[in-house]
Formats: sequence, C-alpha cells, structure tokens
Amino acid sequence: MHRVDWTAMDRKLVLPLLFMSALVSLTFHTELRAEAPLRIGVFDIDATPPVGSPLAYDIMERREASLRLKGVVLLGKQQPIVLVAVDWIGISGSGHTRFRETVARAVGTSAQRVAVHCLHQHDAPQFDPDAEALLADVGLSGKVHDVAWSRQILEKAAEAARAAVERAEAVTHVGLGQAKVEQVASNRRILGPDGKVQHVRWTATKDPVVRDFPEGVIDPWLKSISFYNGDKRLAVLTYYATHPQSYYRTRTAHPDFPGMAREQRQQESGVVHIHFNGAGGNIGAGKYNDGSPENRPVLAGRMAAGMADALSATKERIAVSADDLDWAVVSVLLPPAEHLDETALAETLNNKDAAEPQRIAAATDLAFLRSCQAGEKIEVTCLSLGQLRVLHMPGELFVEYQLNAAQLRPDLFVSMAAYGDYAPGYIGTEIAYTQGGYETSPRASRVAPSVEQVLMHAVRTLLKN
Repeated sequence: MHRVDWTAMDRKLVLPLLFMSALVSLTFHTELRAEAPLRIGVFDIDATPPVGSPLAYDIMERREASLRLKGVVLLGKQQPIVLVAVDWIGISGSGHTRFRETVARAVGTSAQRVAVHCLHQHDAPQFDPDAEALLADVGLSGKVHDVAWSRQILEKAAEAARAAVERAEAVTHVGLGQAKVEQVASNRRILGPDGKVQHVRWTATKDPVVRDFPEGVIDPWLKSISFYNGDKRLAVLTYYATHPQSYYRTRTAHPDFPGMAREQRQQESGVVHIHFNGAGGNIGAGKYNDGSPENRPVLAGRMAAGMADALSATKERIAVSADDLDWAVVSVLLPPAEHLDETALAETLNNKDAAEPQRIAAATDLAFLRSCQAGEKIEVTCLSLGQLRVLHMPGELFVEYQLNAAQLRPDLFVSMAAYGDYAPGYIGTEIAYTQGGYETSPRASRVAPSVEQVLMHAVRTLLKN
C-alpha cells in the first residue's frame, strides 16, 4: 500500500486547495438556499350550502349570493402553512380539528400549521360535529348542519389547497399597510355611570338614542398584507374587527357587508382577496346601522374603501425569503364557565318536551364542557414573516385582546384573526364578566373570567420573538 508523505511543500499546495474546495462547496450550498424562495398558492371556492340546509338560525330556502372559502398556502423551508377564511358563522370543537387535519393531509403538513377562521356571518351555516353527535343520539340529527354536505366541502377545500400548492408562485416581497375604516365599527357594550352595561348596541340598532352614544373602544385600523413576485401582486389578506351583520334571518345565505367589500376589491384588482374578522366579539356596526336593507351596500362601500386605502398605504414592499417564514404554537386549556352544569344540560338535551332551540343550545354547551373536562386544548398560533406577526385566536374575542397584542409589540406589524375554534362562544375580558351585558352572559359565553389570563399569556409568549 502506498503511503502518502505529507511534506511541508505538500501542505503548502494541498491545504489551500482543500480550503478553496470547502469555500466553493459553501458558496454552492448558499446559492442553493438563496434559490429556494418563499412561495404562495391561493385558493377560492364556493362554500354555500344547498337549499334545505340549516343556516345559523333558519333553514335555507333560496340562494341569493355565494359564500366563499378562501385561503393561502405558504411554502418555505419547513412544512407548509395554510391560512383559511370561510363565510360561515362558526366551526367548533372537533369540527375545527377535523377541518385542519383534512387540509393538512392534502398539502403535507401538520394540523398545527393550519389556521381556519370564520367571518361569522349569521345567514350562513355552522359546523359542530360534537353537538351534532349529541343531538343525533336524541333523534335530532341534522339540526346543526348538513352532515353530508359538510363532509363534501371539507374534501373540496382540501383538494383546492392541494391544487394551490401545485401552482404556487415565488414571493419576493410583502407589503404591509393600514387605514382607518370610517363609520362602521362601534362598541356594543355601553356602560352606565355605575360601570355596568346600560345598553347593548346590537349590530342593527333602531333606537336613535342608543345609536348616538360614542363609538366607544374599537380598533379603527384595517390591516392589509399583500404578497408580490416582483411587481406582480399575488394575493391580498385583510383584517378588521367587527361583527359582520347589517341584517339577517332572511332564509338565504349571504356574506353580508364584509364579504361584499372583499369581492368588490377582488373584482377591481383581479387578485384573490382574503378577509379575516379580527377580535370583533364586542364590536358591531350598530351606531351606523339601523338594519335597513339599503344600508348594507353603504357599509360594504365603507369597508371596501378601507381595504383600498390600506393597500394604498403600503409605503414600501419588504424583501422576504423562505428564511423569514416561521410559525409558533401555544396550546391552551380554556376554563369552562361555572354556569355549565353537566347534569342540567343533559336533562334539557333529553327532554322531548323542551323547545328544539333549547335542546340544541344544551348540546352545544355540553359538547364544549365535556371537551374541557377531557383536557382537550385549543391551539393559539402565530405566523411570522419579517416584521409581520399574525395571531390566530379562538371564539368571539373582545377587541381588547387585539389592542393589547398590538401594544405589546409596537415595533412589529401585528394583525389578529379571531373566530377560530368557535366552541367557547364569546370570550370577554376579566372585568367584562362583572359588568353584565349579553356578551358575557350564560347565554353567550362558555368560558370563565380567568380566560383573559390564559389567552394573554399565550399572546405574550407568541410575540416574544
């Protein structure tokens, strides 16, 4: 066997060659990483149930407008991230988990990296398999949602997400902008001199005295996130906190004024526009809406103007790559409200003489209570992309959560989507549960006042980096 003799001359020649080889290898791999950009795929499908299906409060008798299910798939160095917004009133419990799992399988990611949110329109369906199963046991199957159609729409969403991956395009820049929406949002809870709720200003308020109270605590800013490949705009995401109702119980599905505004902007721009409802649990259009049908397009026009202004306010586009994309998860166990009595709820559910809406409400409450008893957690997540942070939250969250999140990181562009897992119902601040009012009543909220501590700890954790 020939033995190599490393002489001083050999080392002078070989070591530089080895160094140059390593440098070439390092440069080659660095270039490979640079050539793997962030990519985005978009999808947009019809999510309108068939005539005869349950809507939130009525049976659908006719089709007037299209409910949409829209989303983006973000492809970086780790598993894909999927963001979905759908024109339904809510998706609850195991239904929320099942929806995310179905989409996750289609794109090759985990359910933890899929965020699904509703816009909370009231002339729209809901999806709550846990309550549906309890009702089926007492002969009331199909009262919450159209079971067969719901399965079909989940598979349709999964296929749309899969196709979006296949046609994904490179993202070179992200635009961040915000603008105030004028004369839409107002706080629903009007406090009296004693600090208690004196009036609930519903989303449609006919009483001019109640309408004339100040707007109260709102987040006036609509935030816009736009994705670009060079000069080509690929998708626009917007976030704004308010209940979306102008009027409802029309027995026809309708996306209401936020959906109308979103579709107007999509038609004007030719780019898929996806809108998320922020923490709008205690926010509605009641100060500016008397419930007249003529006012719906007025509110839609104001929302569309805010969307356009926020996009125009995008001063510069920020260069991004796959290295900038990140995702974080905090799993939380929400504290159930003390008023949730398992024995009493089961008795109502099984009482054939009770009114059907009461039995349905009992099934919904019981499903959430049992999930808490089983230790089932809800995932709060955060998308990071450069200086952008998007928080994904459960329930009908009060606007204070959104405002506090933005104050925690004024150095970042913080957006929030609420109405994720709908099972908790309204989620107030701790003090709100001492003030009375509809939103924190046993009828509306299934969580205890300590929920604020749980969720704000999750928010602080997610916004640390």
